[in-house]
Amino acid sequence: MPGNSLTRLRIAITAFFALDGFVFAGWVVRIPDIKEQTHASASTLGLALLGVSAGAVVTMTLTGRLCRRFGSHQVTVVCAVLLSLSVVLPPLTHSAVTLGAVLLLFGAAYGGINVAFNSAAVDLVAALGRPVMPSFHAAFSLGGMIGAGLGGLVAGTLSPTRHLLGLTLVGLLVTAVAGRALLRHEPPVPPDRPRPEADGPRRRDARVRGLVAVFGLIALCTAYGEGAMADWGALHLQQDLAASSGAAAAGYACFALAMTVGRLTGTALLERLGRTRTVIAGGTVAAAGMLLGSLAPSVWAALIGFAVTGIGLANLFPVAVERAGALAGPSGVAVASTLGYGGMLLGPPAIGFMADWFSLPTALTSVAALAAVAALIGVTTRRVMSA
Repeated sequence: MPGNSLTRLRIAITAFFALDGFVFAGWVVRIPDIKEQTHASASTLGLALLGVSAGAVVTMTLTGRLCRRFGSHQVTVVCAVLLSLSVVLPPLTHSAVTLGAVLLLFGAAYGGINVAFNSAAVDLVAALGRPVMPSFHAAFSLGGMIGAGLGGLVAGTLSPTRHLLGLTLVGLLVTAVAGRALLRHEPPVPPDRPRPEADGPRRRDARVRGLVAVFGLIALCTAYGEGAMADWGALHLQQDLAASSGAAAAGYACFALAMTVGRLTGTALLERLGRTRTVIAGGTVAAAGMLLGSLAPSVWAALIGFAVTGIGLANLFPVAVERAGALAGPSGVAVASTLGYGGMLLGPPAIGFMADWFSLPTALTSVAALAAVAALIGVTTRRVMSA
């Protein structure tokens, strides 16, 4: 495929990553308004929100099969349309039951597009011969930051229905433009990878499945930290370090901004260090950062620790998904994504239970422990990681 075509394809895939982050963040900032509208208690809202997780996890495995059958580009476009249309449904509900039902659909579209565009990105990375996977995930992070910021600005002037309808229109517009470029091109196949129809189904022996699961474990370790930071970082600063509300809110902002910067520079880092050293260094840095963030005696030291953690974790998930996809195609991406999403679900409640048993600072050190596990996996899989 000519270089110009690969460039256009990269721009289109990047647009879908950014759109996904933008739409999801826009929905998240309106959850308090939806809670009030549906008259849901905290517990019933929590059960309704599980619809997003359940829909995503169930769909991720199925999407891997759909990508093999119909192509990752086609599935990405279909899932983007479903995501854009389903995000407007929550403000139309008036009970926790119906909210949970529409969030199942939203979660299914969210999980599906994540597997589909990651699969498309894996093929493009292989064709380009450059480790550009972090740049796609940086676009997701940037889209999320813009979506959350914009949502905060319009929350006081626009109703949830109008705001999320705006997200629908933006989503459909981006899909129309970027989807046209995506559907014009077949997924690129690098010279050393035969086309599926010429070579038959890709053989998946026990070793390949095991390696894919190991890379999925790296994704889980990373996403566990993301989920824990999102839900517990601010509370730790406020409860344990007596931070003001503004300083507590800055905790996750420091983490998210550092992770975005880490992903924007991820390609250069991978080209300089290679995948193995990037994973080992990232896991080690994140472990050290989270030990500082959770055990530091002052707010400023904790904020520095949160930022260091974000930089360390930034490129672990992109590398894990890219390696799983290179080994097993869309199915590998589906397994790694499902395990990663499972880590994001596991993190907040696990931290909560450990905080009750011990203390919140002690519980947050589990993020450091799992980051260290990711680094250890990088050491033990260095031959496959570097392939």
